[in-house]
Amino acid sequence: MKGARRAAVLAALVTLPLGLAPAVAGAAAEGPVFKDGEAQPVFDAKDVVRESVWVRAPVDSDRDGRDDEVYTEVVRQSATERGLKVPVVFINSPYFSGGNDVANHDVDVELYVPDRRGGYDRRDGSVLKAEADERIAAAVGPNAGPITSGRYEAYFVSRGFAMVYAESLGTGKSTGCPTSGGRNETIGSKAVVDWLNGRATARDAAGTPVEADWTTGKVAMMGVSYNGTLPNAVASTGVEGLEAIVPIAAISSWYDYYRADGAVVAPGTFQGEDLDVLAEYVYTRADQEICKPVIAELAARQDRVTGDYSEFWDERNYVKDADKVRAAVLAVHGLSDWNVKLKNVAQWYEALKRNGVEHKIWLHQSGHTDPDTLRSAEWRRTVNRWFSHYLYGVDNGVEDEPKATIQREDRTTWVDEAEWPAPGTAKARVHPWAGGSTKGALRTSSVPGRSVVESLRDDSSKLAEDLVDLPSSGNRLSYATQPASTDLRFSGTARVRLEISFDRPAANVTALLVDRAPDGTSHVITRGWTDPQNRVSPAKTKPVEPGRWYQVEVELEPNDYVVKAGHSVEFVLLSSDYDYTLRPKPGAGLSIDLTSTVVELPVVGGTPALRRSVG
Repeated sequence: MKGARRAAVLAALVTLPLGLAPAVAGAAAEGPVFKDGEAQPVFDAKDVVRESVWVRAPVDSDRDGRDDEVYTEVVRQSATERGLKVPVVFINSPYFSGGNDVANHDVDVELYVPDRRGGYDRRDGSVLKAEADERIAAAVGPNAGPITSGRYEAYFVSRGFAMVYAESLGTGKSTGCPTSGGRNETIGSKAVVDWLNGRATARDAAGTPVEADWTTGKVAMMGVSYNGTLPNAVASTGVEGLEAIVPIAAISSWYDYYRADGAVVAPGTFQGEDLDVLAEYVYTRADQEICKPVIAELAARQDRVTGDYSEFWDERNYVKDADKVRAAVLAVHGLSDWNVKLKNVAQWYEALKRNGVEHKIWLHQSGHTDPDTLRSAEWRRTVNRWFSHYLYGVDNGVEDEPKATIQREDRTTWVDEAEWPAPGTAKARVHPWAGGSTKGALRTSSVPGRSVVESLRDDSSKLAEDLVDLPSSGNRLSYATQPASTDLRFSGTARVRLEISFDRPAANVTALLVDRAPDGTSHVITRGWTDPQNRVSPAKTKPVEPGRWYQVEVELEPNDYVVKAGHSVEFVLLSSDYDYTLRPKPGAGLSIDLTSTVVELPVVGGTPALRRSVG
């Protein structure tokens, strides 16, 4: 932790007003009790005061000439009516009032070529339906509706934390407009933290001003999916009073949710969705007309044509503001989460480390879910210690514990490690050898001699997983190591550097890493995508000249994965990825020069470990 801030937190035990300092176990006081560094359940979770207020946010995103208001519900101990002051666990969501059925974008379109344009703006694809959305289920439970007691309410209220819920702008009873990560949503969420610290105003349904005079002003934000993204956004403002956040399956840069290095790439299972679709989906406030112009602007500015990074996307990039973060961050992500892909937590976590922010990470083997559904007792103990320390100032040593907790592939083993990626991880290179239309070799030594060129032809109608398992195909290139003689662990981000040419001015490029078991079954470890028109920068489209050779890098999604002894590692190259990329008509040809193509793996133990395992 940054030195001055840590001193302030640890001093909290002696600086709290008389009668509000944490009590020891067994103390006869109307206040929180701590044992072994954890808040104890000493309050009756049903003996509470419930309030509904509208917090004024200094933004007019619906352009009606009035500041937006954030509908907020408070659940606090009755003892706060008698002078007790408590910190807050704050959950903000656009999902409390459910979602709308919205048409996704058509993805069966031709790719962009400078000075040409295809059918990029059609909305005649599949339909995003609220009842089938795993994000709502993960964020607020299977039955979305008006704000109700969440899975954590009784747990935290009984331990001396108030719960505060708010509906994101443009949703439910809040005013303003939803903008899928836009600045107004951050301001709206931040306004609640400001109100809890006396810096913003609120009213009740009758218009009477309401003050949060029952709280210490120390706030933690937590949530899953969108509910976890908003804590990242608010923390990136550096707002005072936000002491801790727990972003679970959360976005750190919206560009990396809907794009990949210039390519239009969908979140897993939501093919054809984009920022405008999500905004329309959560647009549940009563006035269904006022935000239509705002959402129409989103549709234009998100740019499904070039896929370039822009000021529009930069507004939705919290990673660039990691140096402003004051809150201690306990980040959680699923290693099998292909909705919010792992890059979102990996880049956020790395930026926090660089900037000296207090941090810890949990990585589990499941997908887009709350770890409370996987390992509840230990998870709640971890969050309890995190909040007891950062909100109440309890010196429980949580900041000195191992930074990484990881669930291994057997789903029963959890390990604590000093940091993530794993200490001792280093880049190790392998090189594809001839034979990719069937199965070429993947070796630690490079291809000698002159250029060796191999080619594939795109067929966007075929699933990547099916292409991986074909014994031969003209639609993909595949290269495999020898079976591993020892377990081999990847921890972090793999990259592929291609020497590549195209027979058309536009093509998708997709790279996969695959685990092949001795019985022939396969598992895609990770995958990545790029638009070769963005080979210089995600922010700049440069035309591709057919027949010309280019150096193109594909960054694969980060992961932490153990290849077991006896299994082999495969690098597979294809063009379109049916479940993720746009799907042009089949036919684009891609050729790679094997002598100049390199696969770079994040191996624990580096090159020596790789060579010991696969030769």
